[in-house]
Amino acid sequence: MKIKFSLGYLLLTILLFCAEVLIATVFKNNFFIRAYLGDVIVVILLYTFVRTFIKINSIKLISGIFLFSCLIEFAQYFNVAEKLGFQKGSLMYIVIGNSFSWIDILCYAVGCMLLLIPVYLNRNTMSF
Repeated sequence: MKIKFSLGYLLLTILLFCAEVLIATVFKNNFFIRAYLGDVIVVILLYTFVRTFIKINSIKLISGIFLFSCLIEFAQYFNVAEKLGFQKGSLMYIVIGNSFSWIDILCYAVGCMLLLIPVYLNRNTMSF
Protein backbone atom coordinates (compact mmCIF):
# COMPACT_ATOMS: atom_id res chain seq x y z
CA MET A 1 0.00 0.00 0.00
CA LYS A 2 1.32 3.42 -0.92
CA ILE A 3 -0.10 6.88 -1.32
CA LYS A 4 -0.58 7.72 -4.97
CA PHE A 5 -3.14 10.13 -6.44
CA SER A 6 -5.19 8.88 -9.41
CA LEU A 7 -7.15 11.37 -11.48
CA GLY A 8 -9.02 8.53 -13.20
CA TYR A 9 -10.32 7.13 -9.93
CA LEU A 10 -11.19 10.64 -8.74
CA LEU A 11 -13.34 11.17 -11.83
CA LEU A 12 -15.02 7.78 -11.32
CA THR A 13 -15.63 8.66 -7.67
CA ILE A 14 -17.28 11.95 -8.63
CA LEU A 15 -19.42 10.21 -11.26
CA LEU A 16 -20.54 7.49 -8.83
CA PHE A 17 -21.21 10.06 -6.10
CA CYS A 18 -23.42 12.00 -8.52
CA ALA A 19 -25.24 8.76 -9.35
CA GLU A 20 -25.85 8.16 -5.63
CA VAL A 21 -27.15 11.72 -5.19
CA LEU A 22 -29.50 11.23 -8.15
CA ILE A 23 -30.72 7.95 -6.67
CA ALA A 24 -31.38 9.64 -3.33
CA THR A 25 -33.14 12.66 -4.83
CA VAL A 26 -34.54 12.04 -8.30
CA PHE A 27 -35.20 8.30 -8.05
CA LYS A 28 -36.34 8.32 -4.42
CA ASN A 29 -39.74 6.93 -5.41
CA ASN A 30 -38.32 4.12 -7.55
CA PHE A 31 -38.04 1.31 -5.02
CA PHE A 32 -35.73 -0.97 -7.06
CA ILE A 33 -33.20 1.72 -7.88
CA ARG A 34 -33.22 3.28 -4.40
CA ALA A 35 -33.26 0.03 -2.41
CA TYR A 36 -30.95 -2.15 -4.46
CA LEU A 37 -28.92 -0.31 -7.08
CA GLY A 38 -27.80 2.37 -4.60
CA ASP A 39 -26.37 -0.31 -2.29
CA VAL A 40 -24.56 -2.02 -5.16
CA ILE A 41 -23.06 1.28 -6.30
CA VAL A 42 -22.02 2.46 -2.83
CA VAL A 43 -19.35 -0.24 -2.43
CA ILE A 44 -17.99 0.61 -5.87
CA LEU A 45 -17.95 4.28 -4.82
CA LEU A 46 -15.98 3.40 -1.69
CA TYR A 47 -13.50 1.41 -3.80
CA THR A 48 -12.89 4.22 -6.28
CA PHE A 49 -12.61 6.77 -3.46
CA VAL A 50 -9.88 4.79 -1.69
CA ARG A 51 -8.09 4.07 -4.97
CA THR A 52 -8.08 7.81 -5.72
CA PHE A 53 -5.47 8.27 -3.00
CA ILE A 54 -3.98 4.85 -2.22
CA LYS A 55 -2.49 2.12 -4.38
CA ILE A 56 -3.45 -1.11 -2.64
CA ASN A 57 -4.07 -4.74 -3.50
CA SER A 58 -7.54 -4.80 -5.04
CA ILE A 59 -8.67 -8.06 -3.44
CA LYS A 60 -7.69 -6.85 0.05
CA LEU A 61 -9.43 -3.53 -0.55
CA ILE A 62 -12.62 -5.17 -1.85
CA SER A 63 -12.64 -7.55 1.12
CA GLY A 64 -12.16 -4.66 3.52
CA ILE A 65 -14.96 -2.67 1.91
CA PHE A 66 -17.32 -5.63 2.15
CA LEU A 67 -16.48 -6.13 5.82
CA PHE A 68 -16.88 -2.40 6.49
CA SER A 69 -20.26 -2.39 4.73
CA CYS A 70 -21.41 -5.37 6.78
CA LEU A 71 -20.29 -3.65 9.99
CA ILE A 72 -22.33 -0.59 9.11
CA GLU A 73 -25.32 -2.79 8.32
CA PHE A 74 -25.05 -4.62 11.65
CA ALA A 75 -24.71 -1.25 13.39
CA GLN A 76 -28.14 -0.51 11.97
CA TYR A 77 -29.47 -3.69 13.57
CA PHE A 78 -28.32 -2.42 16.96
CA ASN A 79 -29.64 1.14 16.31
CA VAL A 80 -26.18 2.64 16.77
CA ALA A 81 -27.14 5.96 15.17
CA GLU A 82 -29.86 6.53 17.77
CA LYS A 83 -27.65 5.31 20.62
CA LEU A 84 -24.96 7.79 19.58
CA GLY A 85 -27.56 10.54 19.76
CA PHE A 86 -27.77 11.42 16.08
CA GLN A 87 -31.04 13.09 15.16
CA LYS A 88 -33.26 11.53 12.50
CA GLY A 89 -32.50 13.18 9.19
CA SER A 90 -28.99 14.31 10.21
CA LEU A 91 -26.08 13.44 7.93
CA MET A 92 -24.57 10.90 10.34
CA TYR A 93 -27.98 9.29 10.93
CA ILE A 94 -28.37 8.89 7.17
CA VAL A 95 -24.79 7.60 6.70
CA ILE A 96 -25.09 4.99 9.45
CA GLY A 97 -28.67 4.19 8.57
CA ASN A 98 -31.46 2.88 10.70
CA SER A 99 -32.79 -0.39 9.33
CA PHE A 100 -30.92 -3.68 9.05
CA SER A 101 -31.49 -5.79 5.95
CA TRP A 102 -29.93 -9.02 4.71
CA ILE A 103 -30.84 -7.82 1.20
CA ASP A 104 -28.51 -4.83 1.69
CA ILE A 105 -25.66 -7.20 2.53
CA LEU A 106 -26.48 -9.17 -0.61
CA CYS A 107 -26.36 -5.92 -2.62
CA TYR A 108 -22.95 -5.09 -1.11
CA ALA A 109 -21.76 -8.58 -2.09
CA VAL A 110 -23.00 -8.06 -5.66
CA GLY A 111 -21.17 -4.72 -5.86
CA CYS A 112 -17.97 -6.35 -4.58
CA MET A 113 -18.33 -9.20 -7.06
CA LEU A 114 -18.70 -6.67 -9.86
CA LEU A 115 -15.45 -5.08 -8.67
CA LEU A 116 -13.75 -8.47 -8.82
CA ILE A 117 -14.52 -8.92 -12.53
CA PRO A 118 -11.83 -6.50 -13.81
CA VAL A 119 -9.45 -7.75 -11.10
CA TYR A 120 -9.68 -11.30 -12.40
CA LEU A 121 -9.63 -10.21 -16.03
CA ASN A 122 -6.37 -8.38 -15.26
CA ARG A 123 -5.08 -10.82 -12.62
CA ASN A 124 -1.53 -10.68 -13.95
CA THR A 125 -1.30 -6.93 -13.31
CA MET A 126 -3.81 -6.45 -10.45
CA SER A 127 -4.18 -2.97 -11.85
CA PHE A 128 -7.87 -2.29 -11.22
